[in-house]
Amino acid sequence: MSKRGNWDGRSPEKDTLRNRIWSMLEDSGYAMGETWSHIPNFVGADIAAWRLAQTPAWMNATTIKVNPDPAQYQIRLRALYEGKTLFCPVPALTQSYPYLRIDAATLQAKGVSFELAATHQGYFEHGTRIEFAEVPPLDFCVVGSVAVSRIGGRTGKGAGFADIETGIFRELGTIGPQTPIATTIHSTQLVEADEIVMMDHDSPLDFIATEAELIETHSANPRPKGIMWDAIQPDQFEAIPFLRELQRRSQ
Repeated sequence: MSKRGNWDGRSPEKDTLRNRIWSMLEDSGYAMGETWSHIPNFVGADIAAWRLAQTPAWMNATTIKVNPDPAQYQIRLRALYEGKTLFCPVPALTQSYPYLRIDAATLQAKGVSFELAATHQGYFEHGTRIEFAEVPPLDFCVVGSVAVSRIGGRTGKGAGFADIETGIFRELGTIGPQTPIATTIHSTQLVEADEIVMMDHDSPLDFIATEAELIETHSANPRPKGIMWDAIQPDQFEAIPFLRELQRRSQ
């Protein structure tokens, strides 16, 4: 029996690609840890993080949003060592507090190592719990990816939470039209542009860093202005209470 992702069926046109990439990463040995239905960690993630950190956009940023997955651990660690303020979402955004702020100076004052604070368990324990509206304007955003194209197309693990999160921040003005959106992946996760289905609510990538290269996409894909309410699933409204509040505001 072939494997299936946890969210198979939500975006059928993307499922085949996700499943192919997860299978390839496992078979090739490039995956590290759990792969299926996850943003996969990969061999060379530390080098990809280093490449991304060489961009002027990263260097000039002081407020950084990074997804919580192991693949982006090195990015979170670099942000803390460089004195940036790190913002990380609660997985699936389902807690009463959907975000955490992790401040390097606060960690140092408490004697908490950056290596611990950059982990999922560490930032949960030592981060400050905040609401969406408490996240300040972001200078740089990092998202997790399963497959991407060189022109900025992206496919995630299928749950849709990254797109909802970005949509919320666009509605609130936390992410603006010029805010860079980046990802780190293994080079084998790069696919042809026509293999990525970009929907109206999908945000194109500006930077893609791999263990082999840094790609600046110069994407021509339009950026959504906010949340595409028709695309929100009933279980997502239920899991993320803030969505109902934001929908009332927008109406």
